[in-house]
Amino acid sequence: MKKILKSVLALSLVLIFSGTVFGQSIVGTWKTIDDETDKAKSVVKVYKGGDGKYYGKIEKLFREPGEDQNPKCTECSGRKKNKPIIGMIIITGMEKNGSKYSGGKILDPSSGSVYSCKMWRDGKNLQVRGYMGFSLIGRSQTWLPY
Repeated sequence: MKKILKSVLALSLVLIFSGTVFGQSIVGTWKTIDDETDKAKSVVKVYKGGDGKYYGKIEKLFREPGEDQNPKCTECSGRKKNKPIIGMIIITGMEKNGSKYSGGKILDPSSGSVYSCKMWRDGKNLQVRGYMGFSLIGRSQTWLPY
């Protein structure tokens, strides 16, 4: 009986540990923080698409009183030009690669620029790095659970 109890306890610990370390998905709802002003900027819902890749959609903007509460993406090009930012998919095609997610793109609606993207969990938070060319040249943000 003691052996069975020890085995069950050991298996439980392994499952708990593997779930917290290896199972840290980027799926969830995140509050984005502007890396220049340190103010809350938006809420982004990250989800897994039917193709197995990960996407992110803006669900809310934190705006000052008197500002347009749902501005359009005037700087965007193509099909997103002049479309409302709330509801816009800004993260596309992210794939899980070990403990990180990469291979996708991220759109900055304020500039209309599209960057390559890497994401990974850092405890409860989500680290997001957008870059052009090499990952060394880019911007990073920490997104918080919402």
